Amino acid sequence: MSSVVETVTELVTPILEKQNFELVEVEFVKEGKNWFLRVFIDKTGGIDIEECAFVSEQLSEKLDAMDPDPIPQAYFLEVSSPGAERPLKKESDYEQAVGQYIHISLYQAVEGEKQFEGTLKSLDKEQLVLTVKIKTRVKEYTFERKNIAKARLAIQF
Repeated sequence: MSSVVETVTELVTPILEKQNFELVEVEFVKEGKNWFLRVFIDKTGGIDIEECAFVSEQLSEKLDAMDPDPIPQAYFLEVSSPGAERPLKKESDYEQAVGQYIHISLYQAVEGEKQFEGTLKSLDKEQLVLTVKIKTRVKEYTFERKNIAKARLAIQF
């Protein structure tokens, strides 16, 4: 599966670069009986459905032209925006998220919790600092980056 992700990443990157789009993530997953190849793209100001359709068509043509087929099983190709709660994968994602509300999931619990939401105050290569509101008080947490399983932007209610 990782070879599919690598191949698709190599194929889609030049398409995106020509349009000044950003590759957020490529995933190839089985859900039930079906396989899904998902390509998440973005740009400053957000991506629209026509832009997703354009990338989908371009990528489909490149995949169809490959011999041997890099994806032998049947699959559904989905090209879309990562949405308002986009994942934070690359270092640049984290840097752009400073000052924004995020959700993190941890490998190991901190104070009995494995999930936190708050404003990303600061970060460096080793740690990130999150300001979390708990009822009426605000608490600052410092998390080791290596303990973060997943991070994404979050919508604050």
